[in-house]
Amino acid sequence: MIIVPVKDGENIERALKKFKRKFEKTGAIRELRSRKNFAKPSEKRRLAKEKAIYVQRLRTEEEQ
Repeated sequence: MIIVPVKDGENIERALKKFKRKFEKTGAIRELRSRKNFAKPSEKRRLAKEKAIYVQRLRTEEEQ
C-alpha cells in the first residue's frame, strides 16, 4: 500500500503528484499490461535484442 504523508497546508496537487510518482515506481501498470497479452520467452528475447540494437545505433549516431 502506498502512503503519502500530507503536511498541514500542503497543496493537494503536490500530494497527488507524489502519489503518482510512487505508483509509477512500483511498476504495477507495466506489469498489468505485460500480463494482459502473453508473450513467449523467445519473443521476449527477440524484442529485447532488437531494442538493444536500436539503442546502440542511436548512441553511435550521437557520438558522431
